[in-house]
Amino acid sequence: METGGRPSADDVQRLFLGPAPTYTRRQIAEAADVPQELAGRVWRALGFASLADDAVAFTDADLGALRRIRSLIDSGVLDEQTVIRMARALGRTTSRLAQWQAEIMIGTLDPQVPPSDADLVRVMETARALLPDFEQTLVHVWRSQLAAVVSRLISPSVGDDALPSRLTLAVGFADLVAFTRVSRQLDEMALADLLEGFEVRASDVIASHGGRLVKTLGDEVLFTADEPRAAALIALDLLDEMKLDEKGPDLRIGLAWGPVLPMMGDVFGTTVNLAARLTSLARPGTIVVDDGMEGTLGDVPGVELLKIRRRPVRGLGVVQPYVLRRAGQGD
Repeated sequence: METGGRPSADDVQRLFLGPAPTYTRRQIAEAADVPQELAGRVWRALGFASLADDAVAFTDADLGALRRIRSLIDSGVLDEQTVIRMARALGRTTSRLAQWQAEIMIGTLDPQVPPSDADLVRVMETARALLPDFEQTLVHVWRSQLAAVVSRLISPSVGDDALPSRLTLAVGFADLVAFTRVSRQLDEMALADLLEGFEVRASDVIASHGGRLVKTLGDEVLFTADEPRAAALIALDLLDEMKLDEKGPDLRIGLAWGPVLPMMGDVFGTTVNLAARLTSLARPGTIVVDDGMEGTLGDVPGVELLKIRRRPVRGLGVVQPYVLRRAGQGD
């Protein structure tokens, strides 16, 4: 990259990936002693496009990764199906992470003014300075998260011969009320600030009580907690956080307690569906829980539950919901 010149695609490639590619798809599969069909499945699972046979697109680092995969399969540590599943998990997660971080970096520029060559050079130099430390931090955080998740997954099965396919968790949905109407009143930057602010607040509150933010769906977040008490406190604190922004939309929350199936970083099952349905029953600024949650929260100080009329919910029959609120809150 020439001094002051606009960074090119090759400049980006060299910064993040090192030396230029030297292998075609066929060459790298042969060098790694991996069937070309399996190599193609791995790249697609990682989220990369299929390339022509004669396209030079793979580096020595790609070759090293493919050889490690071959070694894992040959040693019997992983089979091909598990390798593909692992690759898909890695690809999906890192793709979102990379997109998010790139947007943050580019977002430091003035969105109203087209970036100059000097602006882009400055972003590239910042990335160059951050890469080594961030790479080490990324691995550390990943290991810490992995330790926490594995501990949660194995803790219910102490003394059992096999790991459970289902876990009993509290599941919560928190939904911004009238988001469609609110979004029509905001420009793109204000809308982005609203959604980011909502996600930041939700992430902080959920983490502070030991819960897990499973995913965000624009105007909605899905979270889980190991204990009903933690989920109740998360929900109550989320309402309090949103009330701090008097001009922002209200929040409504649904909570359910029961078995869930963890899969692909997400959670599935009737408990998840019930939490979503309860959210739709909640009025703005309220929390609605199922009878499973109600049966475990009776002795929790500082909260109270109000029984409301039974409701039919789509696909789940008639349920008995309760309104959760802080004790002494009034009507």
